[in-house]
Amino acid sequence: MHVLEAVKETGKNVSLTGWVHRKRESGGILFIVLRDTTGTVQTAVKKDQVDAKSWKAAQESSIESSIKVTGKVRKEDRAPGGCELEVTKFESVHVAEPFPITEYQSAELLLDKRHLWLRSRRMTNIMKARSHIFAYTREFLDKDGFFEITPPTITMSGGETGAQMFEVEFFGEKAYLTESSQLYAEAMIYSLEKVYSLVPAYRAEKSRTTKHIAELWMLEPEMAFYTQEQSMKLQENMISHIAASLAKHDDALLAELGVDRKALMEIKPPFKRLSYEKALEKLNEKGTELKWGDDFGVPEEKMLTEGEKKPIFIYGWPREAKAFTAMVDPKDPRTVLSSDLQAPNGHGEIIGSTEREWRVDKIIERMHEIEKLKHVKFNMKNYEWYLDLSRYGSVPHSGFGMGMERLIKWLLNLDHIRDAIPFPRMSNRLYP
Repeated sequence: MHVLEAVKETGKNVSLTGWVHRKRESGGILFIVLRDTTGTVQTAVKKDQVDAKSWKAAQESSIESSIKVTGKVRKEDRAPGGCELEVTKFESVHVAEPFPITEYQSAELLLDKRHLWLRSRRMTNIMKARSHIFAYTREFLDKDGFFEITPPTITMSGGETGAQMFEVEFFGEKAYLTESSQLYAEAMIYSLEKVYSLVPAYRAEKSRTTKHIAELWMLEPEMAFYTQEQSMKLQENMISHIAASLAKHDDALLAELGVDRKALMEIKPPFKRLSYEKALEKLNEKGTELKWGDDFGVPEEKMLTEGEKKPIFIYGWPREAKAFTAMVDPKDPRTVLSSDLQAPNGHGEIIGSTEREWRVDKIIERMHEIEKLKHVKFNMKNYEWYLDLSRYGSVPHSGFGMGMERLIKWLLNLDHIRDAIPFPRMSNRLYP
């Protein structure tokens, strides 16, 4: 039985397994707070009410020791949660060594001991929320007729965004850890029409901000016959579904994390839209000196989203700011059919999307354009398979990429993205 079930069984005898979360002794009574995945409950081990073996085991138990206890559940207003387990039998499964994490530890020590810090109530709740957010994301797309696909994460070609990639040796050949599964997802729309992948992606960028990690989980849907406008509406509905599901099913968890459930319920379409050009004007009015084509950093994103209750779309990005797969806007050739979805209050971009260029000659033109602008060189031989997609039955299509950790950081209002993933990989962090 778990704690969450046991606390409802007032007056009944139950058995629980878990770990010692807190411990104190007072007048021949050991008060031991037991934790399991569902929560915590205070247990009272009275010397005169248990056998000598149970008392000895309780005395020797230390923080994070694994234990098994049997006893009667009773109401106790002074105990955390309002109930207590009056122990009749206490068994030690494993006595832990002195736990190396105590109160008020540095962020670096908690990262060094990440494998142990994950046991904390806060990290336990974040990881539960993470699991649920992944499930709600899949639930929405599955119900909308998408198929989940499993693209490779080792590739011989560079990605489509131009970000630095981690190089690996693949049986004597040069290969890379993928920065995006977009190109492979595009290949699947010609049979399945609407697909998504939810797999790791890797960015070899030395950014050390609160929203950057080197290994992340990326959701990448691709939709045949979709316009950029249809894609943006899909994104609104998906984000709304995830937030509402979290608020509906995880209210106790959210309360422990200090997340405003009502605020999540208010995240409903439509989301505000702001053109890149207007965003640039707005930022320069506030004192920045940005020019056409500049990207927005953390300070700019915060300026644009401060005080917002819902994410906002920044659309119509300059053609030089987006990848070769982005279609040039026929109404404004300076820009591409694109948008970035910015989370409120500076949590950063959570989704980047474009309508894809689907004509082979235009794709090649865009590749050469990016080569000149960014001083890079595409190995066209490695992209022949991708160009084939536009030679044989090509169709207009759109897609987007959503960083799951950034979504989690925003929905749970975390200070740093490193807490949105179990073992964060950053430019200065590979251990444990």
